[in-house]
Amino acid sequence: MDVMAKTSTTTQGLRAAIERSGYYPALVAEAVEAAVGGEPIRSFLVHQETTFDQNEVRRHVTVLVLTGNRFIVSHTDEQSADSTSPTPYATTSTESVKLGRISSVVLSRVVANPESYAPGTLPREVVLTIGWGAVARIDLEPAACGDPNCEADHGYTGNSTADDLSLRVSEAGDGPETVRETLAFAQSLSEATADVPR
Repeated sequence: MDVMAKTSTTTQGLRAAIERSGYYPALVAEAVEAAVGGEPIRSFLVHQETTFDQNEVRRHVTVLVLTGNRFIVSHTDEQSADSTSPTPYATTSTESVKLGRISSVVLSRVVANPESYAPGTLPREVVLTIGWGAVARIDLEPAACGDPNCEADHGYTGNSTADDLSLRVSEAGDGPETVRETLAFAQSLSEATADVPR
């Protein structure tokens, strides 16, 4: 299969995955396709999650796309009518990150019965965390010395963690195929960032 045919298949696969999610597919596809432009798609992941906010059900879809040069993140959320809009509405955002800016790709796997784990067994859940320096979380706490009677102010201590994107996928909630797709996307992204000169 030539590169053009493979790219066309990948683009069609992305659109089909967006349509399968059933979450405003025309809106989501248009935003993602505009961000991707004419670049060939190497890998993608579509993840929909539903949350419960008091008496409301809210849906959110995340689309991750890997091209030869960029990592593209798209988020779409639905909102109920409020003081700014008399009708329900959706918000879609896309961010395009050069592969050279990605500083970390962390994949955490949760497996059942680790004592009998066999290579190739699908994890029960995975958490994919990607950092590129746009968002950092700072956790601070009062610093202390070893003296329990000390009343001096020792300032604060803490750490800063890159936390641009964190995506949790479970076999029970999302299905085994989504877990497989997340593992495959994480591997593609890790490999792509390893190939980028720093």
